Amino acid sequence: MEIAALPHVDEHTTTVTAGPDAVWRGLSEVLDRSFTGDRVVGYARLVGCADSAASGPRPLAEGSTVPGFRVASADRGRELVLVGRHYFSTYALVFRLDEAGAGRTRLRAETRARFPGPFGAFYRLCVIGTGGHAITVRRLLAAVRRRTE
Repeated sequence: MEIAALPHVDEHTTTVTAGPDAVWRGLSEVLDRSFTGDRVVGYARLVGCADSAASGPRPLAEGSTVPGFRVASADRGRELVLVGRHYFSTYALVFRLDEAGAGRTRLRAETRARFPGPFGAFYRLCVIGTGGHAITVRRLLAAVRRRTE
């Protein structure tokens, strides 16, 4: 999947009072915890996600999966790229970690996605247009910050 070819959806940022290695561990733990459970697995199966179960190495590394996503690349302490696809969308969620001063790390989450056809457009309206996606990503970043600090 060519991530740069996917249209940009949004980007959310938080600053964590911890170094990149600690933020990386926190991010991996929060993603694993957030993308488990019957509801998440059931939703991933319902929309036909290519990856609907957790598998592979932990902490997350290239080839690992969580429901809805596969790790396309993992540059420890710098960048984690998750990709996925289902009936209504092809998407990527890119986490970037940047130094933000003494003992602080800026964590960014960029979403890129394509929503083909009328069902894709409707799905985009439901997920992106309602603000649900933005709320979910901001909560995920806040959880990483709380877990790490």
